[in-house]
Order: sequence, then structure tokens, then C-alpha cells
Amino acid sequence: MPKLNLNRARNYSVFSDIESCEKVKSALEAKFHKPKKKICLNAGLSDKLLDRRWQVLESMTDKDLLLDSFTQQNFQAYSNNIEHFIGTVNVPVGIAGPLRINGLFANDDFLVPLATTEAALVASYDRGAKLITAAGGVSTLLINEGVSRTPVFAFQSLSESARFVSWVVTQYDIFREVAESTTTHGKLKDINVNIEGNHVYLIFEYLTGDASGQNMVTIATQNIFLYILEHCPIVPVDAFLDGNLSGDKKANAYTLRSVRGKKVSADVTIPAALVKKYLHTTPETMVKFGKMNTVGGLLSGAIGINAHYANALTALYIACGQDAACVAESAIGITRMEVDSRGDLYASVTLPNIMVGTVGGGTGLPTQKACLDILGLHGNGKAKALAEVAAALCLAGELSIVGAFCAGHFARAHHKLARK
Repeated sequence: MPKLNLNRARNYSVFSDIESCEKVKSALEAKFHKPKKKICLNAGLSDKLLDRRWQVLESMTDKDLLLDSFTQQNFQAYSNNIEHFIGTVNVPVGIAGPLRINGLFANDDFLVPLATTEAALVASYDRGAKLITAAGGVSTLLINEGVSRTPVFAFQSLSESARFVSWVVTQYDIFREVAESTTTHGKLKDINVNIEGNHVYLIFEYLTGDASGQNMVTIATQNIFLYILEHCPIVPVDAFLDGNLSGDKKANAYTLRSVRGKKVSADVTIPAALVKKYLHTTPETMVKFGKMNTVGGLLSGAIGINAHYANALTALYIACGQDAACVAESAIGITRMEVDSRGDLYASVTLPNIMVGTVGGGTGLPTQKACLDILGLHGNGKAKALAEVAAALCLAGELSIVGAFCAGHFARAHHKLARK
């Protein structure tokens, strides 16, 4: 092993001396002995398989904590949602609201279930919800919908890419037929092409009905992908079902101006007196804070500008059976605050990537369905309303957290609620 320059490595305490370096080398070396901890190879869900897994795990933890009586009675309900099942994790659920929403699809006073282990979170959204309701409610508008999958094809040259695209644009009607033969709910609404030298990305964008739709669009695009490989006169050198242009479960700038899932905008005007009563600050102070935080966000390279959409969306997604990993893209958006001509506070949020569904996925599981039932949004015809609820909830959280910073209450609230 080469000698280590300890002066250069002074910020890396693990390399503080040669003996430590040898320990690191030993720890990181490949090891080929058979694992001592093994579970059964079958990933399915049955009483027999569950017992076999717990024969290994019972020495590690209390079985009843993960496999309580409710879980044992209902575990078959999870058969389409998980592999190598061993039990369930209980996450505390709180209620925020009432949150009055004056939306195109969500138009009611909503009690919003939020699943989280973070103290102060539900209290903050509850405060924001009550403030919005006192101001007459938040207006919400679902602007656009679409879920994409983006296969990529590699060719020998740009010339071959161009010939491939010339063929592709003649096949759009066939692509739609192929895609829609795989689903009764999904519709292929748009097809775009992106050429990057000898690589071609095809962007297939779908409407997915009341399902969140990731699996739906994957299966539909797979069938188109196979059709292309079988019928295309220009044979690609390489081809893959997704070329990472879709933004699936990743923060990305592309969808900030377009849509992935459901794009919703929401706004509210709050009288200065209510800002003072509920948030203990002024509209002017909140707007100043927002401007400074916009600059801070730009300096940090943020995509979009918001205070904490991720808190609302993660808690709502977990409670209501959504794919929580989609928060990576859903939490992108823009919050704006202004003082209007009367001195009141105007606030808006726009979220272009709300990935929610009210059928399929985890929405039919017992406790997740119960949370959707609290909202009155389980089943067909409810997904657009759920997206508007998500945006309204984010606005409530933006108002509350900005107000807390402006009033100097942010740290105090966390100390009070999280350190009892």
C-alpha cells in the first residue's frame, strides 16, 4: 500500500494512521464465505412461507411487533404489493384540517390524514389548513395530466437516427393501438422525439385515468418497444425500454415546465389580520422572507422554489397508499407570495408532478383505504380531486412554515413538540 500523506488526509479521520488504513483495507476486501443469514428463496405470500421466514427472524426481534393480530388477519391483502413479506410497520397517522378547497375537482372541507414520525409536522399543516379555511378556502386547478416512459435507441450514425425517426413518425397510429391494447384505462396522448447524435429518445406520454399509472405505462410502452424492434427497417445497435428522460422518481428540470402525473396550481388571498392572528407576522415580512429564500434556492441549485413540499407529500402518500418514492419528483414546484393592493397576502403554489391515484397500487390496502375514505376519495373518478388536495395541502404547509420563520417560532415549535 502506498504511503499516505497525513497532512492532506487530516480531514479524513478514518485515515489517521497506517494502522487505520490497514483496517480499512481489510474491511473493504471482498469476502466469499456463505451467508449465515438466509431466508427462503420463494418470494410469495402464504402461511407456510411466512412461518419459514420468521424461523430465521425470531431470534432478532419480537415477532408480534411486525406481525400483530391485525396483520395476521389481513396479510393476504398484501399479496400484490410486496415480496418476501414478514409483516407491517405501524406509522402514526394524524389529521390536519378542516382544509377548505374550492377546486374544479376537490370542492369541500377536507380532513387530511398524514402518516409521519416527525413531530410538529401535522401541527404545522393543521395550522395552515385552518388559516386557509378562515380566509374562505384555497382555489385549486388541475391544469394538465400525463405519465411518460422514454425508450432509447442507439444507431451507428446520425444518418441512421434520422432514418429511424422518419419511420417512427409514420407509425404513431399503430403505436396507439398497441399501447391501448394493454389497458382499459390508459390512453397514449402524445409522442415526442429527441435526437442526440446517434441516439434517439422516444417520449410516450399517457393518460392513466384514476391510477397513478407507472406500471400501466411501463407495460404499454414495452409492447410498443417490442413492436419497434420487430418491424423497424433500421436495426438499432442497442435499445432499452427507458432512457431516463421520463423523470421517473428523480428530481428533474424537464417536468418543471411540463407535467408528470398531474399538474396543479393553487392560490389563496389571506387578509393581513388573519396573517397576524394565525401566524403572528405580517404579509410584508413573509414576502421578504420568500425573496431571500428564492435567492438561497438558486445558490443551492434547487429545481423550483418551495419551503417543504416533501413533508406534505410524503405524509399524504404514505397514509393514502401512494408510491412514496415519487416524492422525489412530486416535491418539485414553485411557491410565490405577494402583497396585494389592499395589503393582504397572496400566496400560490404550482406542482407539475403530483403522482397520485385512487385505484390500484396500495390504495386498496386496509389502512390506506381507510385514509382515502376519510378524504372521501377512494375509487374511480377521484384521482384528480386527490391531486388538488395534495396541492392545497402543500400551500397550507408553505404558509405555516414561512410564518413560523418570520415570527421566530420555528425552532421553538420543534423544541416544544419534538422534545417533550
